[in-house]
Amino acid sequence: MDEQTILPEAADTGVVVDLLQVLRRRGQDVPEARAKLLSADGSSAIELPDGLHAVLVKALEALASGYAITIAPHHTTLTSQQAADMLGVSRPTLTKLLDDGKIPFERPNSHRRIKLADLLRYQERRRGERQEILQELTNEAMDLGLYDLSGSAYDERDSASG
Repeated sequence: MDEQTILPEAADTGVVVDLLQVLRRRGQDVPEARAKLLSADGSSAIELPDGLHAVLVKALEALASGYAITIAPHHTTLTSQQAADMLGVSRPTLTKLLDDGKIPFERPNSHRRIKLADLLRYQERRRGERQEILQELTNEAMDLGLYDLSGSAYDERDSASG
């Protein structure tokens, strides 16, 4: 399976919103209720597993909000440009991350290939690191008594101490 991108204008907005409302009812009206997928002839129905239910809700939320969605299997390999685009960095920045060993890659020929799963792990690791840094900065600001100050109060306090 290759990746597939669905643009919001390609999706029938009314159907997307209706599906989203139906899938969101799970857990609200009847917590134990599970969505089912019916065969085209209606002869069989299969309950959606929790993980697939969650993915569908997130995909429908994105489409309903006007965002495109891309579905890609984890074993997919990306070019360095595709990986850079996913991270929101330049290709030279990504190349440095690869060369520094921060993200594993393969080089089957002269071009680098990055596994999507490895890129997602790197993203998650960076997200965790940023959360830790933010928490440290928040703790430090609280210890200094600066956390509850407004921007102007902070400027006044900073200029008085300088």
